[in-house]
Amino acid sequence: MGGKISTLLLDVGGTLVMPNFERMAGEYAADGVAVSARALERAEAEVRLAIERPDFVRSHADPWLAFMHDIARFAGVSAPPRAAFERLRVYHDTTNLWEHVIEGTEAALRTLAARYRLGVVSNANGTVRKKLERVGLGHFFETVVDSAEEGIEKPDPRLFRVALERLGVRAEETAYVGDIFKVDVVGARAAGILPILIDPRGVHLDKACHRVATLAEVTALLAAHRSLP
Repeated sequence: MGGKISTLLLDVGGTLVMPNFERMAGEYAADGVAVSARALERAEAEVRLAIERPDFVRSHADPWLAFMHDIARFAGVSAPPRAAFERLRVYHDTTNLWEHVIEGTEAALRTLAARYRLGVVSNANGTVRKKLERVGLGHFFETVVDSAEEGIEKPDPRLFRVALERLGVRAEETAYVGDIFKVDVVGARAAGILPILIDPRGVHLDKACHRVATLAEVTALLAAHRSLP
């Protein structure tokens, strides 16, 4: 059934911002590994798709190194630069590597902010709030829920409920936009929130949920949802 959506919660990485692939390529180069930022970007997209598969096996027990090794593997790097990975870890832990604002994001948020209350629910490392301010997006959000600060990670519905409680809104009047089905859609749905999967490459046609290619399409989708009986 349709219903009035008053509040929109958003993921951050893969939804609003992407990793700084130029910085990653530069750190690779410092260790003698030549790989383009574009190749790393393509590899990261493949990794995000691969982790949706139930048979996907991460390449390392350490989540950061698993992410870095998987990107290197998908980019065809035969000798992953471990020292570069550690330098990037330090940068991410202190500054946040996900700092490239996706094209069109700021304009889309301006449009959405005129219609909905906005908040963030992110699996992050305690730096996401400062990062959003640094890249010029922080002022759009009434609340920022960072999993590292709460000790809970998506898809646990409790993380979404933290945002609902802070905003004083009900789940049934809230939608959530994220880019990973088994984390964002599954978690939001478990919390009673309308999930929207952002799918710029159209690789999730088989997923049973609302999908958009860009954040700019969310306004029209929610307008259509509201008109449903």
